[in-house]
Amino acid sequence: MFIRQAYKGDNTPWKVLLTSFMLLSIFIYNIIFMFTTDIDFKEEMDAMYEQVPSNNFWLVINLGLFVFLLLMLFGLVVYLHKRSLVSLTTARSKIDLKRVAFSFGLVFLLGILTFGIEYYMNPEAVVLDFKPVSFIILVVFSLILFPFQIGLEEYLFRGYFMQQIGIAVKNRWFPLISTSVMFGLLHSANPEVAEMGGVTMIFYIGTGLLLGIMTLMDDGLELALGFHFANNFLAATLVTAEYSALRTDSLFKYVPQESTVSFWGILIPILILYPIILFVLAKKYKWNNWKEKLFGRVPDDEIYANAKE
Repeated sequence: MFIRQAYKGDNTPWKVLLTSFMLLSIFIYNIIFMFTTDIDFKEEMDAMYEQVPSNNFWLVINLGLFVFLLLMLFGLVVYLHKRSLVSLTTARSKIDLKRVAFSFGLVFLLGILTFGIEYYMNPEAVVLDFKPVSFIILVVFSLILFPFQIGLEEYLFRGYFMQQIGIAVKNRWFPLISTSVMFGLLHSANPEVAEMGGVTMIFYIGTGLLLGIMTLMDDGLELALGFHFANNFLAATLVTAEYSALRTDSLFKYVPQESTVSFWGILIPILILYPIILFVLAKKYKWNNWKEKLFGRVPDDEIYANAKE
């Protein structure tokens, strides 16, 4: 069982607190700073983007920090907690890359289909902005850097925190809910929230719940990693907006005057697309015993505990 993989390492409280502080402090500082200062961050971002003509440069700057943080997390897990990265990733004997690929492909195809329907229904909302050289560079950078960005978020929330909270409270529903809320709060400082309102948090927390359910039902992060990578890759390369956290030389751009996001526009992915994704994955991987896997208890593991001693 995925959460019990944490028993394979050293879970001394001070080590858990130190790891949590080192990984979360920069995000907590950023959120507090964003909500307590009078600085107009949209104007500041506009000014920064005007100073450097290449949007790809800012993509590297924004995602570069995640490379360092993910490597830090891996180092703390291996050397401080004395665990393997496999145990942080999955309850299987090895990481299943086929699961990552299937999830990526499923979400990628659904994303393209959804955008196609949106474009057909409201073509005035987007405009083609294809710049061949910049787009190719964007795709290359995205393929290299987004695995670190989504890797940090998945390994930190659905991996490290899901497991540590789970063995602490001895159940599965609380780490599922708490890590989803934490995941949402991590994105609360994104410019999309300021532009579209607090309803955007429903999307972020709902996405966290979806990824958490995938992780618990499938006993591993592989499907969540594939989903998250496809989602962010499309968000950067297919269509972006001026208020996006990452402004890139994507294939399409939203037209500010024509593109609006309603309450239902936020809920439709959560109420329709997410259940479809779960249904497909449940059928393919033969998930069963949902109640136990999502709400059951997490017992002590004497084998792992004794092995650690």
